[in-house]
Amino acid sequence: MVAKRMGNVPESGTMKIANIVSKLKAEGTDIISFSVGEPDFPTPDNVTNAAIKALKDHFTHYTPSAGIPELRRAVAEKTRRENGIPCEEKHVIITPAKQAIFMACLAMLDEGDEVIMPDPAWGTFEATVRIAGARASFVTLRDEDGYRMSPEKVAEAINPKTKMILINSPSNPLGSIMERKDMEGIADLAKDHNLCVMADETYEKIIFEGKHHSIASFPDMFERTITVAGLSKTYAMTGWRVGWVIAPTPICREINKLQTQSITCAASFAQVAGVEALNGPQDSVRQMVKEFKARRDIIYELIAEIPTLSCQRPRGAFYIFPSYKHKMNSEDLAAYLLEEAHVAVTPGSAFGPAGEGHIRISYAASREDIIEGMAKIKQALAVL
Repeated sequence: MVAKRMGNVPESGTMKIANIVSKLKAEGTDIISFSVGEPDFPTPDNVTNAAIKALKDHFTHYTPSAGIPELRRAVAEKTRRENGIPCEEKHVIITPAKQAIFMACLAMLDEGDEVIMPDPAWGTFEATVRIAGARASFVTLRDEDGYRMSPEKVAEAINPKTKMILINSPSNPLGSIMERKDMEGIADLAKDHNLCVMADETYEKIIFEGKHHSIASFPDMFERTITVAGLSKTYAMTGWRVGWVIAPTPICREINKLQTQSITCAASFAQVAGVEALNGPQDSVRQMVKEFKARRDIIYELIAEIPTLSCQRPRGAFYIFPSYKHKMNSEDLAAYLLEEAHVAVTPGSAFGPAGEGHIRISYAASREDIIEGMAKIKQALAVL
């Protein structure tokens, strides 16, 4: 009785591991988890207090489907100031970031269309493309060339069925950052072939070296770019489900139709918290990024001490993506580490064909857990 389309929808690899970890912890097993993709910091108090005040003021009903004007204005102002994107309030729809990607694919893609995307990449990208009836065309990123999504590779993938190019910087799971010259080349390809671009900028503030660039800020790119971002990673607000999509008016109009017919609107009081997050003090963000950088350095050095692992030093986000030399697939290796070391990692295969032979480690964990967990991984891999 299940719809045939569900055969094309894989289970989220990251959530599958997270659910197993939650079950084991509930049963009393002591697990160090490097699988979860969320900051381990509390939401800043000023943000939480804004939501509490909204609740006490009974701001608990529907909002306009595109979001409350105060938050849409705050997003537009932030986007103009920090990203250089010519964004106005009318170009913003408030919605969870994953929902934004889902609705953008449904709004833009027809049956048989193709979307060029990086591989490895967050599994939700391909899943949502499939749900829309389209097909992913992978550009393989390799560690030996810094995981570059070069314009030359993108150009090779373009064909008459190509409709969209999807980019993600900083990258989940790689922690890599796209260089401006590569984005400029991809922007030229999009204009030359009349393609749209979807840019996932969820990790834009979590950068240790280099600079973030928004492709929608490049000349003549705003009218063909859908930018997705949000509060989850920057302000440790994963459970609040507040993000946004920024797009030209005609595309916003179509995405908002889907919003009205699905979730109606983002949670009202969470939107008030979003206004405070963007307009309030940013000290907590700077401190969090500083701590993530310190953890990045610790885990990179610990991985370097394990002979069978090797990886690039991440420049952003809070993931590291080592390859391994053991003769088993990544799902089996992740299961082995969970069973033998009681350490949870995500198999690289959850991030596309090129992810096989790797594991993703999230260092959104305390320094103590990183040191202990990597020691357990080192010991377990030595047995292999």
